[in-house]
Amino acid sequence: MTVTCAIRYVLDPFKRHAFETYARNWLTIIPACGGDLIGYFMPHEGTNNIAHALISFDSLAAYEAYRARLKADPAAMANFRYAEEQRCILVEERTWLRPVEPASA
Repeated sequence: MTVTCAIRYVLDPFKRHAFETYARNWLTIIPACGGDLIGYFMPHEGTNNIAHALISFDSLAAYEAYRARLKADPAAMANFRYAEEQRCILVEERTWLRPVEPASA
């Protein structure tokens, strides 16, 4: 069963540019480490401090393997450090979702 990690970020609204750099870096890192990146989404209109990311995996076991590769990846570790140094993320929340399947007959 495919699972999707929905990440909700609360940003420092004065550091959106730093967060966008952080998000852009993940566009290559996440697929290289085995995640199916649906995308990162920046505030556009309305609330100026909320961003989202969606990453899918074939299973929770696939996610765990991805996390292990991420922790060993120098680019991923550098990107985590960048976000900490920039202090652009105030809160990060993760929700696990599954697709709604058609009812069986």
